Amino acid sequence: MAHYTIDATNKKIGRLATEVADLLRGKNLPDYTPYLKPNHTVAIINASKLDIDDSKLEHIYITYSGYPGGLKKETRGHMLERLGYTRILQHAVRGMLPDNRLRDDMLKHLSITD
Repeated sequence: MAHYTIDATNKKIGRLATEVADLLRGKNLPDYTPYLKPNHTVAIINASKLDIDDSKLEHIYITYSGYPGGLKKETRGHMLERLGYTRILQHAVRGMLPDNRLRDDMLKHLSITD
């Protein structure tokens, strides 16, 4: 079982998320197989020291509950105040992983600390 630790100090969200997604998928291995989940764990440290521009704090996240009137919009800045950097990074990494049966299992091997 391989364990990777990534320092998030002064890194952009998207570039960090792609690096983490590649490690979780096992694309750094010579025997990469897209339908198998590698046995990796990835830990992100210093998540609160991410490099986020002020214009990027205005990015809007949209969620829909499925009920009438259930469309909710929230800016990245408000989500940071409410949930912290952990949720923002999880959302970014989840978006970089393929939408299949292995995605939730891969995300279980991700740990983020502020």
